[in-house]
Amino acid sequence: MMIKETLDIERIRKEFPILHQQVNGKPLVYFDNAASSQKPYQVIDALSHYYNHYNANIHRGAHHLANIATEAFENTRTKVQTFINAKHRHEIIFTGGTTDAVNLVVQTWGRKNLGAGDEILLSMMEHHSNIVPWQLIAEEKGAIIKVLPITQAGEWDTSQIDSLLSERTKLVAVNHVSNSLGTINPIKMLIDKAHAIGSKVLIDGAQAVPHMQVDVQQLDCDFYCFSAHKMYGPTGTGILYGKEDILNEMPPWRGGGEMIKTVSFSKTTYNELPYKFEAGTPNIADVIAFGAAIDFMNELGWSTLHEQEMTLLKYATEQLQQLDNITIYGTAAQKTGVISFGIKNIHPYDLGTLLDKQGVAVRTGHHCTQPLWEFYEVVGSVRASFAVYNTTAEVDQFMAALRKSIELLG
Repeated sequence: MMIKETLDIERIRKEFPILHQQVNGKPLVYFDNAASSQKPYQVIDALSHYYNHYNANIHRGAHHLANIATEAFENTRTKVQTFINAKHRHEIIFTGGTTDAVNLVVQTWGRKNLGAGDEILLSMMEHHSNIVPWQLIAEEKGAIIKVLPITQAGEWDTSQIDSLLSERTKLVAVNHVSNSLGTINPIKMLIDKAHAIGSKVLIDGAQAVPHMQVDVQQLDCDFYCFSAHKMYGPTGTGILYGKEDILNEMPPWRGGGEMIKTVSFSKTTYNELPYKFEAGTPNIADVIAFGAAIDFMNELGWSTLHEQEMTLLKYATEQLQQLDNITIYGTAAQKTGVISFGIKNIHPYDLGTLLDKQGVAVRTGHHCTQPLWEFYEVVGSVRASFAVYNTTAEVDQFMAALRKSIELLG
């Protein structure tokens, strides 16, 4: 049974051209937003406008087009600063995405500050991009990785935190929101505990920034990473936020143009923040379009975004709970619009394939969180994840397709 949305979702949906199509003869239901959200016209138009009207390299040119491109590029930096309430513009570093941002910290801060016997604390629910880079540097430096366990509900086992933190803990690296479970983690509490024993903290915010208002000054985290493509923006660009004093102490990672002040064969001096970490020609067009995505989210407002996603999460959870032989993974008290589930004796990939044949796009598998699914003792799950343009009518279409798929596979 469909319930009526209180928001004008149809007006919002008209801004997303990709949604108005059929897949295998059925209206598209796009429930894979945790992987990547769709893009509104104003983001697509911003990308096209750059290439049509002022395509030029930035910062170094003295001509008209270069000046326009530079201003548009740097305007996005200011928008990001405001969006997450960073203290300084130069604390905003453009990267290729969340993974790139984490690797930047690993290869600069980590390489300089980690040594044999030092400890890095991760959690059981981390994305591979916040596990593997730390494993690489830990193996190189002789550091030790510790893991914060979780409960069956998909929440941190906070009773273990104090015993896992020690004077040997040099870094805590955890996600704000789980991409597989939707759990909103109590990161402020962990940040405060980590700082009390002298540890730095990196937050993977890829799944948080699209769904909630983030204030890095209030959180007091040392690093915060996220991607544009999960927040209605383009692929291939993201953000590393870092505290000014920490970034200043970190050596450059990639060498090349833009990140230097002077170059000679006897000595090279490096640029100031943020350019020290932005070597070469950046992803200019997508950064500019990222600014348009931030404008889109600001125009909608957090109350609109939150209200619709919570409506969908509640409604879809209630509908799924009516099915026989279903297990919903991640029943945390605080969640965003993500539901991962399994049906007894049915492989997630088989379900995903049959759903696709009925026009429903979901994610199946381990979602780049293999240790999490080892904890649950399953190979993975079916994940439905929501955005502001999704509707309860689409949940009904999803449920009808899911019931038919279960019947066929049963």
